[in-house]
Amino acid sequence: MKTTETLPHQYVLKQLPKATALVNKNSLLVDASDSWYAIFDDLLGPGKDIIHWYQNHLEIDKTKLKKYIGTSSGESFRHKKLVNGQEQWYESTCTPWFDEDENLQGTIIQTDDISQLMEKEQELDRITSLLKTKSEVAKVGSWEYNLETEELHWCEETQKIHEVQPDYQPTVAEAIAFYKQGYSRNRISMLFHKALENGTPFHEKLTIITKDGKERWVAAAGKAIRKNGEIHKIFGTFQDIDEQMMADKKIRESEQLLTTLIDNLPINVFVKDKDSRKILVNKAECDYLGTTPDTLLGKTDFDLYDEAVAQISRDEDLEVMRTQEPMIGKETINVRRDGTATNFLTSKIPLLDLKGKAYGLIGMSMDITHIKQKEDQLHNLINVTAIQNKKLINFAHIVSHNLRSHTANFSMLLDFLIRESDEKEKQRIMKMLFHASDNLLDTLENLNEVVDISTNVNLDKKSLNLSEHITKMQQNLSAFLEENQVEFENHVPDDMMVSSVPAYLESILLNLVTNAVKYQQPERRPVVELRAIKQDKNIMFSVTDNGLGIDLNRYGDKIFGMYKTFHNHKDARGLGLYIIKNQIEAMDGSISVSSEVGKGSTFNVYFNEETE
Repeated sequence: MKTTETLPHQYVLKQLPKATALVNKNSLLVDASDSWYAIFDDLLGPGKDIIHWYQNHLEIDKTKLKKYIGTSSGESFRHKKLVNGQEQWYESTCTPWFDEDENLQGTIIQTDDISQLMEKEQELDRITSLLKTKSEVAKVGSWEYNLETEELHWCEETQKIHEVQPDYQPTVAEAIAFYKQGYSRNRISMLFHKALENGTPFHEKLTIITKDGKERWVAAAGKAIRKNGEIHKIFGTFQDIDEQMMADKKIRESEQLLTTLIDNLPINVFVKDKDSRKILVNKAECDYLGTTPDTLLGKTDFDLYDEAVAQISRDEDLEVMRTQEPMIGKETINVRRDGTATNFLTSKIPLLDLKGKAYGLIGMSMDITHIKQKEDQLHNLINVTAIQNKKLINFAHIVSHNLRSHTANFSMLLDFLIRESDEKEKQRIMKMLFHASDNLLDTLENLNEVVDISTNVNLDKKSLNLSEHITKMQQNLSAFLEENQVEFENHVPDDMMVSSVPAYLESILLNLVTNAVKYQQPERRPVVELRAIKQDKNIMFSVTDNGLGIDLNRYGDKIFGMYKTFHNHKDARGLGLYIIKNQIEAMDGSISVSSEVGKGSTFNVYFNEETE
């Protein structure tokens, strides 16, 4: 009877799809399902200690397994074995086995293949560990707020950033209280409220005060998680950006320091890219071009300067970037589009990237226009000094020669007078002495006039009406002009003004007109033509005649010399042209002549109209 009752029980146990084994209180295997034997091997058979069945399995504590058998509380444990070189994981659950009288008979062990579950758990552990590592390295934590439970959870990294204990989990109010009072706290409160109300995401850089009282910059972000269209969670990230913000602050301070330094340099500073577009300019460069940095950035020299000047600058840029050799202290001229020119001392230095390739240049230009002007003035002064020195030497030679001639003449006449006994001859010699004395006085007056012109440094130039002074000159020479039947042609405009010393203008007009008449062609009536035109910063006044003319090939370098005459005229002294040349040059003007023998001459006087 007993045997027939157990057979169905054994039959059912063997066919159970889940691996199941019955173990009595003495830890001996009573029976097991075929699926259980398939896992643990059936070579041993019933009646053996259950420990023997697990001897090929790893990750199992056999001491704990003994305790699980025959107890009234169910326990689970995991174990594995190698199958064809691969790990096979199992989970065995121990459940107490009672008879109909609730007497403990042993333990039911059920075993499940959890290899796939273990793979997933291991992958999850790997991902969790990777995320934790990334979070620690990037100093990015996370937080989660559950609207149903009103619980706020901080991850480990978020706790570290706040410098709280690992088991610390704050309320929303406590979390907000970590933010620095003022802007940061008010801002996070508003952002969190909007996320709760309508799911508005946020990402903000704010300041917190840690539990240890340290002020720290963080990036707080949050996003609503919806379920069935309703917000049920707010998930966010929390990043420590204090080092980044401090570094950014130092960079901004360095940039501000650099900008302040560059803007206050007394030279133009600019940075160009490889296409010669300006990517940085200082205040001096902006002031020079009369604009703002926003207007200049992105512009090339072709947008700012004369095309020819811009092309020269572009060629310099390309050469500096090509050779990677700096251009130091080169004199350049910038001509702006309004025509104004500036002299600069310019340096250009190539900008190199980490690979040593030029990607632009730094330029520095110092305005040396005033230096060039002073240099030109110095050169002019040197030239004037050289001319004056030459004049002085020439004048000294003339004085020495003329006075020596007069002295020799006086000495000879006095010697004749002393030795002469005849009264009539003495009277004749005395007349000669008086005549020589008059000549000496004339010479001294001429030399004195030249000295006056050369030493007069405080010239009082005035704006004079040229036409009116020509009329005055004609009136003063009316008898002379009428006697010589001069045909006078005055084409000077009535409103033409010249800057001149009044006495010098009178002298220039008288000398040029009288010379034109004196050296006339005997066989034709003299014609004197006067013209005046404005040329840049000068007034050119011309006196043209149809007289004898001058052989410039022969006398061109002597025509304005002292006591130089080129025609046998009884009144020629060779002094007029020399005097007016000195007068004109004393007023920063100049004089030139063009002439052809037998046809006449033209004298051009250039009055300097440029103000000092």
